[in-house]
Amino acid sequence: MPIRVLLADDQALLRATFRILLDSCDDMEVVAEATDGAEAVDLARLHRPDLVLMDIRMPGTDGLTATSVICSDPDLSSTRVLILTTFEIDEYVAQALRSGASGFLGKDVTADALLAGIRTVAAGDSLLSPGATRTLITRFLAAPGLGTRLAASEDLAALTTREREVMTWVAEGHSNDEIAEKLFVSPLTVRTHVHRAMTKLGARDRAQLVVMAYQTGLAQALPPGTA
Repeated sequence: MPIRVLLADDQALLRATFRILLDSCDDMEVVAEATDGAEAVDLARLHRPDLVLMDIRMPGTDGLTATSVICSDPDLSSTRVLILTTFEIDEYVAQALRSGASGFLGKDVTADALLAGIRTVAAGDSLLSPGATRTLITRFLAAPGLGTRLAASEDLAALTTREREVMTWVAEGHSNDEIAEKLFVSPLTVRTHVHRAMTKLGARDRAQLVVMAYQTGLAQALPPGTA
């Protein structure tokens, strides 16, 4: 089955470009296009896509609000949101992640990176590994006023020591392969620990697990000015 994608962007040229690119792939299909956040929510509920490629800045209902609505809708629990951003305001990225987005890409992303990102997020993983992304997360996710608290420190009691260790590495932006190398285990074992931690904490996906790591204090934010 192809990955069913909903495009949400107010720029018609970008939507057309993305549609041509995605429809050229045998494993992807664009099911609808939205010009603002409100339409994105309506079309997501109508088509139940696997993934929404969401712009942040749109007229009317913006992408952040739409992301929050989509990710909090039980009927859309299997729909992932991948944010597109120009990185103009870093706090937007943190808000998007805390609203339930599974990752983000810059609008200057290459075609290959975009397709790889869609496949990654649709598979239930997240785009949190690049160094610049990790810096944004550590600077802003722990800041007050950026969204609903998803977990408290006492919730970590449900995790094993190894699950906490793996969760910490995930929060620091490491891939399963990188964590496996550090812990001298297989990537499959790491993936199992990640999914068990997600299940115990009620995390929607890997990105939300990262949010929880910072909210519970398991991972610490970098001080301002730290790369």
